[in-house]
Amino acid sequence: MSSNRTSRRAVLVSCAAVTGALLLSACGSDSGDDSESGSGEGKAAAATTRQITDAQGRKVKVPGDPRKVVTLSEPTTDAALALGVEPVGVTAGRGQKGVSTYLADKASKAQVVATVAEADMEKLAALQPDLILLDETTGAKKTVDKLQEIAPTVVTAKLNEDWKKSFTDTADALNKKADAEKWLTGFDTRVADVKKQLGSNAGTSVSVIRWQDGAPSVVGKGDGVVASTLQALGTTRPKDQQGASTGHSEPVSLEKLDTIDGDWLFFGTLGDKADGEKAYGEAQKVTNFGKLTAEKDKHVVVIEGSAWNSAGGPLSAQVVLDDLEGALAK
Repeated sequence: MSSNRTSRRAVLVSCAAVTGALLLSACGSDSGDDSESGSGEGKAAAATTRQITDAQGRKVKVPGDPRKVVTLSEPTTDAALALGVEPVGVTAGRGQKGVSTYLADKASKAQVVATVAEADMEKLAALQPDLILLDETTGAKKTVDKLQEIAPTVVTAKLNEDWKKSFTDTADALNKKADAEKWLTGFDTRVADVKKQLGSNAGTSVSVIRWQDGAPSVVGKGDGVVASTLQALGTTRPKDQQGASTGHSEPVSLEKLDTIDGDWLFFGTLGDKADGEKAYGEAQKVTNFGKLTAEKDKHVVVIEGSAWNSAGGPLSAQVVLDDLEGALAK
């Protein structure tokens, strides 16, 4: 159903539940204080509605206190969980069947209703969400009109949007923008603290790669979570890892293995750290991998790859900073 139809139905339900001519008059007004009936352990909960303008310039009326949120992209799932909102429906992590492993504990009750490529409309609709969030990192962006028929749908960010702005805009759709700004203040303070602890690693060269199908791919270029965090810490990147990325990742042939070298090499897969450890064992058997400076100096750091390879979000940034601090801080 459309968001307008949803709002009208909510108004009728709320108005039928109250008495008194004054309250009835208020329910029928266009003040924006429309009420919706929600259930939680048998108790009804009233919620106001708000109108926001999303990243595509669409004006969307959203619940002031959404109870059943579906997040169809990695950044919106990450952001919601960082703000204490566990979605009822989520997207699978990049290259994974379930939610990204770094988010699994926080999203244990969520049902996977989408992949990076597309959403499963039938599964999504069955959840009866009151708010759908996504951004342009997911193929579901092509079906916004269909999603809007299920529940109010907000596109929170354009492709390649600064992750901090994407976070605060997602938070705004959840009516938690102040919480997001507070979170970011704390994160920036911690980045500054870690930078002071780098000692001899200040300005060090950091390479970030994902190992897949027996070969590396460069990740974390451009302005995303990885690149911006490394830049904020004052580290540098190898020559071939500078500038904008031509895609989410850039494959590197084994004949050019030396181009992924740096003072430090952060190494992972699309999965968790255990999967990264297994891949690292495979990489060590590859010709010339042992000649890399980072390998010889024992500066290869196996990481939680699902976070480093994520399309971004505050919790992925937190994991990236944790891994960097653990390896580089003195």
